[in-house]
Amino acid sequence: MRLKDKVALITGGGSGIGAAVAKRFAAEGALVAIADVVPEGAKEVMAEITAQGGKAIFSQVDVRKGDEVSRMIDQVGQEFGRLDILINNAGVTRDNLCARMSEEEWDFVLDVNLKGTFLCSQAAYRPMRKQKYGKIISTASVVVRGNMGQVNYSASKSGIIGLTRTLALEYARSNITVNCIAPGFIATLMTEAIPDKIKEVALQRIPLSRMGLPEEVANLHLFLASDEADYITGQVIFLDGGASIGI
Repeated sequence: MRLKDKVALITGGGSGIGAAVAKRFAAEGALVAIADVVPEGAKEVMAEITAQGGKAIFSQVDVRKGDEVSRMIDQVGQEFGRLDILINNAGVTRDNLCARMSEEEWDFVLDVNLKGTFLCSQAAYRPMRKQKYGKIISTASVVVRGNMGQVNYSASKSGIIGLTRTLALEYARSNITVNCIAPGFIATLMTEAIPDKIKEVALQRIPLSRMGLPEEVANLHLFLASDEADYITGQVIFLDGGASIGI
């Protein structure tokens, strides 16, 4: 098992990519903490993991709030004694053209996606620094290249790339690697809500001509969280079926 007895915390772990990562990590021997603002899905994932003989806990958290994030990190430490892997996966969208976008739509997406990643990465540094080991993997997006109607989402995900590269420099002295994955068009509840016509256009831009699966994103998370990736830090890996290449 590639993550035997490692402790992994996954934010936004109740559905989509986060749920796939939690299940894959548990199957590879990790002790999993599933964090989400909505308890229902996260508890279902936790139950599925425990039914398969794994060990998982649930932490309800709003990643926009520093006190809740600190409490989440403390809970993981109390339950498992350490924290080896942080997956910053919690994310939201509030799409609109810039000219029509409200301040609330901008703030909400930036607070969850970017501020949440910052707060979790900052809080996770405490236990990881003490043990001189850690892996932080955050979620960017192919839309960092720009996408109409997603100025807030694109800005938040671009910020995560800058955050990742800077933390990789700051945390390296404590043997903590920091990387991020930029998924493309992945089959999740978030993409299910996209109108069919927009989906058709998006698929035409993907050289592999299909949507990605959450399990395929989980595979890359597994590699970056494993000892096989100990010398990789500060990197952004696009997982998008080739959508980010070419003209």
